[in-house]
Amino acid sequence: MINRSIIKDAKKYVNMLLSPLEHLYYHQYDHALDVMQRSIELWKKEWLKEDDIELVALAALFHDTWFVIKYDNNESIWAKIARNYLKSILYPEEKIKIIERLILATNPNYKNPKDILEKIIKDADIDNLGRIDFLEKFNNLQEELSSIKNIKTKDPEWIHWTIQFLESLKFETKTEKKERCKQKEKNIKLLKKMLEKLEK
Repeated sequence: MINRSIIKDAKKYVNMLLSPLEHLYYHQYDHALDVMQRSIELWKKEWLKEDDIELVALAALFHDTWFVIKYDNNESIWAKIARNYLKSILYPEEKIKIIERLILATNPNYKNPKDILEKIIKDADIDNLGRIDFLEKFNNLQEELSSIKNIKTKDPEWIHWTIQFLESLKFETKTEKKERCKQKEKNIKLLKKMLEKLEK
């Protein structure tokens, strides 16, 4: 069963942490909420036990809070922020360890999720790859990279990279495959058509 009070307080805390990142175009509080909501949807559709939903929701909320400290080379920070907050509210240690593990599973380089909870949070984090608002989200990411890292990617290069990124990632849960794979393929085809026009 989900403790709504814990989730409500965690949302306030994460919102406070991420509010300085409003200048970012992608990794903002709205993204954290988006991942949390999709995680809960996937949890419900995968018929998991009640105890797990709170862990997934908390991990989703905290999964990108490391951006407040360091944009790159931040793997050591990924789960510490969540751990420190959860310890401060006397959250059980065994549950904190699971949440840490789930947060680390969102690393794109982590390719083999160990269980259904890791699969859910990974799918929720890349859910927009298989949605109709995909281009809007990735344009936001392009703007973010340009602003924060001063990476000025022109359209052909950015589209090439985006196609490779989409093709390199796969959905893990039955629900995500059923609900997002078709649109993901459509998004790839759309990008390839855009690329063809630019390279003529």
